[in-house]
Amino acid sequence: MTEQGFPAGKIDTSRPHPARMYDFYLGGRDNYEVDRDAAQKVIDLFPDIVPMAQGNRRFMHRAVRFLAESGVRQFIDIGTGIPTAPNTHQVAQKIAPDARVAYVDNDPIVATYAGAHLLNAGNTGFFLGDVREPQSILQHPTISEMIDFDQPVGLMLMAILHFVTDDEDPMGLVAAYRDALPDGSYLILSHTTGDFHQLDGDAGEARDVYRDKRATATLTLRSHAEVLRFFDGFDLVDPGLVQPPLWRPDGPVPSEQEISHVGFYGGVGVKNGRTA
Repeated sequence: MTEQGFPAGKIDTSRPHPARMYDFYLGGRDNYEVDRDAAQKVIDLFPDIVPMAQGNRRFMHRAVRFLAESGVRQFIDIGTGIPTAPNTHQVAQKIAPDARVAYVDNDPIVATYAGAHLLNAGNTGFFLGDVREPQSILQHPTISEMIDFDQPVGLMLMAILHFVTDDEDPMGLVAAYRDALPDGSYLILSHTTGDFHQLDGDAGEARDVYRDKRATATLTLRSHAEVLRFFDGFDLVDPGLVQPPLWRPDGPVPSEQEISHVGFYGGVGVKNGRTA
């Protein structure tokens, strides 16, 4: 058994997993050789993946801080990945010590690290769940215990929807989560895009690493217009849906040249009570 009572047999170390590859991009050590090999292949083909991952992580920190400063005291972080400090609860609780975070991921290996890095703090919980099964997540006992749906909720879908194919109806999935949230709740979302890179040559080959039949997830790049649709029913807060380094940077606004390699979009929206 793993630390949180998850069967060790469910941990598949024979195929690369995007959460463990992402950990490698961030300089973490919670990954396996198969993940490192796949991630290094992506880096060799597409070095921009490292600053993209790092920029996405920093955007998450700023967005969570913004929500906590706006009065949000409860978060659902779906696709949390391998815990890398500071985590969502550490950012939120620095501002609001009573903030609660329910972490969700579909990789049992993440559950192992959750025991050491997430659940030793107050007001945090973790359970295995798949973003493609919103009712299973929303009705989970951990959610029932930690989340009050009569109060604003911060829903986090960071770098996860690009692993949901169009055939799996990502728009419908996001709508299912949105409809469960009370007005005044927020969506923090980031997503990869091909808008800033040619998708042939090395960049295309890097994308295909995720599409390899040996991988646990495929990668679907979407345009600005396609990512924007995920915010139907939300009002985007300034500066809108932008490359992550442009979203309320802590320092000077990066130049166009500085962010030309960042093939990600990120945004924060507040539920407005209307649906498109």
